[in-house]
Amino acid sequence: MTRSFNTRIVFRAMGALLLIETIFMALAYGVALWYKEPDDASFLVSTIITLIVGLICLAIGRHAQRQVSEREGYVIVALVWVVFSAFGMLPYYLSGAIDNITDAWFETMAGFTTTGSTVIGDVEAQTHGILLWRALTQWVGGLGIIVLCLALLPMFGLGGMQLYAAEMTGVSYEKLSPRIADTSKKLWTLYIFLTVIEAILLSLFGMTPFDAICHSFTTIATGGFSTFNLSLINSSPAIQYTIAIFMLLSGINFALIIHCLRGQGRKLIEDEEAKWYFRAVIICTLVLSVGLILFNTVFHRLWYIHGFTDVLVHLEQTFRECFFMTTSALTSTGFAVVDYTLWPQLLWVILFFMMFTGACSGSTSGGIKWVRILIFIKSGMSEFKRRIHPNAVMPIMLNNRPLPHETISNIMAFMLWYIVIFAFSVLVFCGCGVQFEESVGAAMSAIGNVGVGIGQYGPVGSWADFPTVAKWWMTFVMLIGRLEIFTVLLLFTRVLWKK
Repeated sequence: MTRSFNTRIVFRAMGALLLIETIFMALAYGVALWYKEPDDASFLVSTIITLIVGLICLAIGRHAQRQVSEREGYVIVALVWVVFSAFGMLPYYLSGAIDNITDAWFETMAGFTTTGSTVIGDVEAQTHGILLWRALTQWVGGLGIIVLCLALLPMFGLGGMQLYAAEMTGVSYEKLSPRIADTSKKLWTLYIFLTVIEAILLSLFGMTPFDAICHSFTTIATGGFSTFNLSLINSSPAIQYTIAIFMLLSGINFALIIHCLRGQGRKLIEDEEAKWYFRAVIICTLVLSVGLILFNTVFHRLWYIHGFTDVLVHLEQTFRECFFMTTSALTSTGFAVVDYTLWPQLLWVILFFMMFTGACSGSTSGGIKWVRILIFIKSGMSEFKRRIHPNAVMPIMLNNRPLPHETISNIMAFMLWYIVIFAFSVLVFCGCGVQFEESVGAAMSAIGNVGVGIGQYGPVGSWADFPTVAKWWMTFVMLIGRLEIFTVLLLFTRVLWKK
């Protein structure tokens, strides 16, 4: 007989995770103190509340069995994002940076799920403590709260394949070490390494150290929160290229990057998903660049008035903007160096469809992921062959290995639910009075964890005036997108809860 649900281990897990959130909240409090800002008391109170509740949860779960089953694993992984956001919104609300619960919850969930949608209209008017906290929520949520806990706190008994499998994104996950805690440590070591390198480069290229750190946090997490009102539109070419390259790296399966650092670069070169991801970046960048050149008469005027040099300068700017926006869209980061809604409609629609794809499984990006798209296409193409050869055995291959039928069924179910949730979200937003075009953009933004939409919710807009009911539904869809549907939807099924 299946054992009863282990409630104490859930409290134990929540307590351990809240202690981790306390540490990061204390960092933001330290920054507020350093800059002598008036909201330091708000951060202090938030930190104390989070710490006390975390200790209480640990006390409740102190005699819990250390074994985590699949049921408890799914509950812990889904619940922690809600709990983190509930306490993570305290600094916003108590400081007055956001004056209502709905918007504070929205901003926090958009941070931890790395969606990047914001209700703050004037970001540059916020204190350093608030700006750092926004960036930290994305950085912690990027690689995964559970993965961080497994790496730092194995003594809490939270280890287990159930937690790791429920947290990691994509079709499959890879253990880099026999022990899950060691795998988590390797992933977080790489995560920190990329963050530090990017922050150093951004500082060298002219950003202030504080802005460089915040943008590095949100780039590696593919989150998109910026410390500037216009995102990166007014930043230098060197900064734009740097962030674009690190967005590109953050869209690769982190396990493959670790293999490359070990001298096993062939694994990255031969990986089918990585190949499709890089091809998509190259093709989409070229398509957007050529499209802008064809639609833009500036090039013709420059050629006749100023000559070849100015044309080259404009070509470089066009390529840079298209490369940046392509990587931002494909990795679901949401940074912008141009207001793409001002492009010809065909081009921003192409960019819009890029936002659905996501990057590679095992990365920090949102979206469907290229491995699912690849398998979905292969499965569809195989149906044509089966029509001609109905008795032939034609397995779907990935990286020269046949895929089990369960994996293909999982992908088909995922794609179905993805479409259903997307379509239903459009209906919800339209029912709340949002324009159809903007409702489609909001649904895509939420389920793909992209953060930017269409119209007034584009790259230079804010979600402040989005209807209240729509905001609550959007945060729920953000969570579904971050945990890739099944982990959240399982909570609402009888199968998970019955003995």
